[in-house]
Amino acid sequence: MKVMLDTNILVSAIFFPSKRTSSFLNALSSHEIVISQYSIDELHEVTAEKFPQMKVKLDAFFKDLPYELLPTARAKSKKGIPMIRDVKDVPILVTAILENVDILVTGDEDFLVLQTERPEIMTMAEFEKKYR
Repeated sequence: MKVMLDTNILVSAIFFPSKRTSSFLNALSSHEIVISQYSIDELHEVTAEKFPQMKVKLDAFFKDLPYELLPTARAKSKKGIPMIRDVKDVPILVTAILENVDILVTGDEDFLVLQTERPEIMTMAEFEKKYR
């Protein structure tokens, strides 16, 4: 399955590693991990602003994580794109839909309340419970 990680999941895994994030990353090992360029850019901004001393940790994480980088997609129309409250989340949602992602893993409530058939949107815990 093609599993996209949202920025907040990456922040948790990189800067706040725990048994939960480690277990989640292990559960991903049999799936295709994809990350949007938008999320990578957002993660670099968050790192520079809130965790500048952790840049080395960020670089090491991506060196060790097998993932496919997806270019940020742009929808030609809003047809088929669910309305999402936070406009900053639109590029991630559009990329997930246009790149035919199976699952979007996030902790962002704006995504979690969406009713989409594809991608399936869930938290780390929900992913582990369902796909481990």
